[in-house]
Amino acid sequence: MKNKIAAIILGAGKGTRMKSDKPKVLMPVNGKPMVRHIIDTLETVPVDEIVTVISPEGQEVAKTVAPYKTCIQEQQLGTGHAVNCAKDLLKDFNGTVLVVFGDTPLIKKETFRRAAEKVEDGFSVVVLGFRPQDPGRYGRLVMNGMELDRIVEYKDASEDERAITFCNSGVMAFDGRYLFKILENIGNKNAAGEFYLTDAVEIAHKMGLKCSAFEGNPEEVASANTLEELALLETYCQKAKS
Repeated sequence: MKNKIAAIILGAGKGTRMKSDKPKVLMPVNGKPMVRHIIDTLETVPVDEIVTVISPEGQEVAKTVAPYKTCIQEQQLGTGHAVNCAKDLLKDFNGTVLVVFGDTPLIKKETFRRAAEKVEDGFSVVVLGFRPQDPGRYGRLVMNGMELDRIVEYKDASEDERAITFCNSGVMAFDGRYLFKILENIGNKNAAGEFYLTDAVEIAHKMGLKCSAFEGNPEEVASANTLEELALLETYCQKAKS
């Protein structure tokens, strides 16, 4: 890979649905905090910079990710807002920027590298997709050949769009030259009043930029919001090691 690579880990979530006072990204998988799995993998890519977005009470997360930098998301105003919190640390970064959710600890270095390679191929926004057994309420990736046309949330999808099985994992890669320009143009005129990172695809197209997506393994992109999902991650982790 020719470009430098940075990674933004979204780690400001709470562990309330896991019945824990710990931040969600510190919940253990195979004896190690989820966020540490991600950092250990990113180091093997390798990446040049790692920034973790934490909550105002995220001192324990900051210690876990040290010596890498952190930035604070004062209010949880959506995924787009969370990524934008890293602007002061990465605004001058010229390369690929990976955006990773801190509760997706099983993504492999080859997958991160593939995302970075697609950015080098000329796509300014790249989405890691997957085909779950039950697409359920995942956002759908609407493709036009190699290019990603749009991400449609399940609740907004037509019947034809809901029939699409290619879904959004949440993991994305950006050309660092455009990332924060894209984020500046994401609005919050929605029911939740939040800034959604998925709107980056629409904004990028308006800027004349190309977007793409590629398929990953459903077990690799699995995340955990509940204790049941955490136990499933543990199973997948053991399976990957065997």
